[in-house]
Amino acid sequence: MSRNDTEIRIRRATARDARRLTALVRTSRAYEGPYASMVADYRVGPDYIETHRVFVAAGAGGGVLGFYALVVDPPELDLLFVSDAAQGLGVGRLLMEHMKGEAREAGLTEVRIVSHPPAEGFYLGVGARRVGTVEARPPAVMWDRPELVIDCAPVRDLPSREGRSRRP
Repeated sequence: MSRNDTEIRIRRATARDARRLTALVRTSRAYEGPYASMVADYRVGPDYIETHRVFVAAGAGGGVLGFYALVVDPPELDLLFVSDAAQGLGVGRLLMEHMKGEAREAGLTEVRIVSHPPAEGFYLGVGARRVGTVEARPPAVMWDRPELVIDCAPVRDLPSREGRSRRP
């Protein structure tokens, strides 16, 4: 699958997506090996989908390529998963841009991210900055995790030397 093979549409998740999102989390190769226990019993339930801002990246035919969950209070990107088959196609970047728009719409200027350690580079690559470390909490989480923040404020026009507005 390549990005040119499929049109990607981001839509609000519904309760009917719960099983597919749960399966995506539980089968993610990002959580193999020592991380497997973290998602083995994880469930994205209909109640979770209805409570938070959960959005799905869907390909042609409606297949789920990835999803994210934004918690508004306190502001945090709670989940972001891209299917193994869609890795490297820009789905994660699309979801992050969409999430920042949703955050702005909710009046947020920044969103906290407690990252899966191997995903830290992705978040840094989309503009997040590291602000600390969240310590392990055995038995639920056996490893320290990077804590990041991503700016969601709108890009403001800056005055140019000629007096016209320009984007930074």
